[in-house]
Amino acid sequence: MKTVLIHGMVMAPTFWSCFAPSIVREGQAAAYPLPGHSPWTLDGLSGTLNTADIVNAYAAAIERDFDGEPVTLIGHSTGGFVSLLLARHRPDLVSNVILMGAFACGRFVGQERLAARILALPLLGRLLFIRIFTRWIATRETFRWGSLQCVFDKTVGWETEETIATMEQVREHLMKSRTDEIVAFVSWMSQTSVIDELPLIDVPVLNIIGARDAIVPPSHQIHLSGRLPRVHTVILDKVGHLPMAEAREKVDQLIGTFLLFGPLTASRQNELAKPAKPEPLRLALPLGS
Repeated sequence: MKTVLIHGMVMAPTFWSCFAPSIVREGQAAAYPLPGHSPWTLDGLSGTLNTADIVNAYAAAIERDFDGEPVTLIGHSTGGFVSLLLARHRPDLVSNVILMGAFACGRFVGQERLAARILALPLLGRLLFIRIFTRWIATRETFRWGSLQCVFDKTVGWETEETIATMEQVREHLMKSRTDEIVAFVSWMSQTSVIDELPLIDVPVLNIIGARDAIVPPSHQIHLSGRLPRVHTVILDKVGHLPMAEAREKVDQLIGTFLLFGPLTASRQNELAKPAKPEPLRLALPLGS
């Protein structure tokens, strides 16, 4: 089993070292950063980001790390958006797609994310975004507060010594990123959509949706599913934007069954994946650098 994991906005590949599905550790896996997220530097191209260059960079990394063989893409939030773009433009490299809290366009009309709304402000938008982002990652406490906004049930008990240490590693990675390059990536994303091309994505997709997701509207995620030809959708009650953290066991079951038996049917929803012995997750960080 060959798997590529792509994290969400203002996260880092090391996020998956703690939150990757158990079955992923049975095979060959790599975690890639988003553009502009350390250590993927844009090398002066921050003003001319385009979809083709981004897709080609990920495709080159998959060809490099997996000898060009098709992989399962697991994308959270913005990572899901990138996964859909890869499945659309390079289907030869994609065997399955697993989405969590994902979206198919950079803007939700009437429901724009805070980052997009800030950047849309004339003159001061870019400076305000950089200031807010810098403050958010400045300390362990402020970053934890921001991360908790993604979780629906704050008492769910997902925070352990391991997860707290992982999130601190994520913050350290973000502090090494260039804020202006993250701004450039967010700006590109806000102007990009794959909605109209979803019917052309002809690979099996598992779409896991948190019913209480406060970051990406569940209605958008359901609409996304409605346009995919080979999708199985699972809506988890009392779960927010981090299903892999808020409902880890259930998400492990869903992904394990999907990858072992193919798209989930009604008769398979209660089948459990065979427990895997955890192995270290390789973080393929030099993407695009």
